[in-house]
Amino acid sequence: MPKATIRDVARQAGLSLSTVNRVLHEPQKVREETIRIVYQAADKVGFYGLESIRGRLAGSRPKLRIGVLLLQRSQSFYRNLAQCLEEAAMAVSSHEIMIRIEYTDEITPQNVSEGLLRLGEHADFVGVVAPEHPTISATLEQLAARGIRTFALVSQLTARCNLGFVGLDSWKVGRTSGWLFDNLCKPPGKIAILVGNHRYRCQETNESGFRSYFREHARGFELLEARSTFETDSIARELTEQLCEEHPDLVGLYVSGGGIAGAVSALRDSGRATDIVTVGYDLSEVTRAALLDGTINVLLAHPLPLLAREAIAAMIRTFDGGGDFPPQSIALPFDIYTPENI
Repeated sequence: MPKATIRDVARQAGLSLSTVNRVLHEPQKVREETIRIVYQAADKVGFYGLESIRGRLAGSRPKLRIGVLLLQRSQSFYRNLAQCLEEAAMAVSSHEIMIRIEYTDEITPQNVSEGLLRLGEHADFVGVVAPEHPTISATLEQLAARGIRTFALVSQLTARCNLGFVGLDSWKVGRTSGWLFDNLCKPPGKIAILVGNHRYRCQETNESGFRSYFREHARGFELLEARSTFETDSIARELTEQLCEEHPDLVGLYVSGGGIAGAVSALRDSGRATDIVTVGYDLSEVTRAALLDGTINVLLAHPLPLLAREAIAAMIRTFDGGGDFPPQSIALPFDIYTPENI
């Protein structure tokens, strides 16, 4: 077949030959949307200069470098969040987004801080999921002093500088969880609480909202002292086994942090899975199966595609606003899953 020509591109794009020529040779005189139309037409007809037009398109957009530090790579939640962030970055047409995602498998303040500083060497913005700790706060302030702005993802952070946030309203999550137990547990009784780590502000606020609901509305319930899983399945399993053994009258289990796979395994092995109302977090292969077999009654989940899109959009707005434009805090709606809507 003969090679496609500029005339073929112009015909496919519905533009004049002179406009296509300007895209190729004087792109600074052409609107970005016109370059995009020509690029799509060139791709469709197989024009040999496609890569050249791609370069013109990339060169016409502001460039924004984003580094993201997530927690354990082994957790499907963080892998799924990473994928959604990459897809959201690729979908942006107004800016050229270069995104780099790293993980911290050993969650210590020193590791998180080192990861943030490493990403900050090649980024305009940094997104991070991390626990609250003075060492991490100091690192965020250090990045801010270098002109690098930070968005906390999923769990809020504090520092003596402007920080953005994109995640759930944890207070509402906790209150909603309380409402669920109040309406699902018949009769009322003891409810156990598993958290990952209270240094995650989202989990601390979540538990506060949960207890607040029962102080205000629910009578006849006894909320046990929260136990920490340290975001680990094996510890969550051990704690759930202990709770089932120590409290034969347990009516509810609230898993508000990491380790839910371990809690699910322990509930199944206990033979009491259908007797204990269980509310957990985020949809995964493990929690989906647990919903279907009745081990979990309700899941509250982050809308990961929306979280990713909002995070990228917030960084773009801050970038376009200039150095005096503060990062925004965005509270997202959360998804609620039952066995009937997954």
